[in-house]
Order: sequence, then structure tokens, then C-alpha cells
Amino acid sequence: MTQHVYLLGHPVSHSLSPKMQNAAFAARGLDWDYTALDVEDVVAAVDDLRARGFAGANVTIPHKQAVVAACDEAEGDSINTLVVRDGRVLGFNTDKNILAGIEARRACVIGAGGAARALAPALPPDTRVFSRRGEWPPDADGCDLVVNATPVRDELLVVPHAGQVVVELAYSGDSGDTALAAAARAAGATVIDGREALVRQGAKSFELWTGVEAPVDVMRAAVRL
Repeated sequence: MTQHVYLLGHPVSHSLSPKMQNAAFAARGLDWDYTALDVEDVVAAVDDLRARGFAGANVTIPHKQAVVAACDEAEGDSINTLVVRDGRVLGFNTDKNILAGIEARRACVIGAGGAARALAPALPPDTRVFSRRGEWPPDADGCDLVVNATPVRDELLVVPHAGQVVVELAYSGDSGDTALAAAARAAGATVIDGREALVRQGAKSFELWTGVEAPVDVMRAAVRL
């Protein structure tokens, strides 16, 4: 019987997650299917999927905080992965895996929504958070890690420089870089672009759903094609 996993967000038509996760399921010989669902009421959507026996889900903008109310148990207040075990919906944060292996003393985070909150456990204590509702414009001076946790792709919100690690959570619709990722590469910074960020969190989600090691190379190839 096919196991069903969903992406819940609004909007989701641009997402590469279905292509990436379905390639991963096929590579591991699993009868699983991943489908994107554009939903406005994420709690109602989870209740409906629970009744239909879904195996899990990813949750993206703007629902990462609201979906906590649909979980029987949740890892923090910003959730991007749901796993169903024994009829219970468990919420996890795999976004923090995007920063695995990065050693930073001071970080600049642009954005204060669910994506930024999900990364908080992996950020250094001396992290500066910028948002249009709070401190603005962003200032990355003295920071060795810069994270764009907004959906902004075409506007350069901060000027990166060599020696920084730049993590871009957004990715453009084509194979090109966002404005920040392109500027960071040109400046000689280390770049984790939106597609690599997607793979890092998606690999952990895959393993939580299936209990099988993720085929990371297959997932990377799928989002680059």
C-alpha cells in the first residue's frame, strides 16, 4: 500500500520538494508518494489527512507555527515536519539541520518568522535578528554567518563579504542564484544556497518518515536539474 506524504503551505506550486522527495523514495525502492497541497487552514488540513491515514508531511510558509496546534506532540514552536506514529501526529524541526557543521561566533539573521525561529536552536547566542517590523535595515558587520530567512529572492538585503558563511533559505524558480547567493559567491563567501538548504532539511525529514538513510546525492541531483 502506498504511503502518502504531503507538503502543506500557501503557496506551494513553486516548490522542488515533491521532485526531490519522490526521487528519493524511488532511489530507495519505497512505495511512497509526496504531493504538494496549497492550504490556508493548516490545522484543518492535518485533521483531514490524519483521518485519511497519511504517513507524514512537510510544512512551509506561512504555517510552521500554526501547525503546532495540530500536533499531539511538537518539538518547539516552529515545525516543518510531521510524522504519524501509532495514530499520533508528531511535529519536528529539521530546518536546524541546514546549519549542521557550521561553526559561527556571531550571526545575522534576516527575517523573524517561522523559518528564522526554526533555526534558532542551531544559532550562536550572539545572534542579531532583523525584520521590517523591528530593527531594519540588516547589518552583518562583525558577523561570520549570514542567514536569509525571508522569501526575498531578487533584492540584496545585506552586502556579504569574504570570510562569511551565507545561508540562503530561498531559491529562485530557475537554476540561477538569488541576489544574496550571487553576491556572496562573487565576494568569495561560503554559500549554502536555497537548494542545498532544501536538501539538508529534506534528508532529515525523509529519515524521520521512513527510518531509512536518505539518498542525499539523488536528492541534490533532483533539485539541480
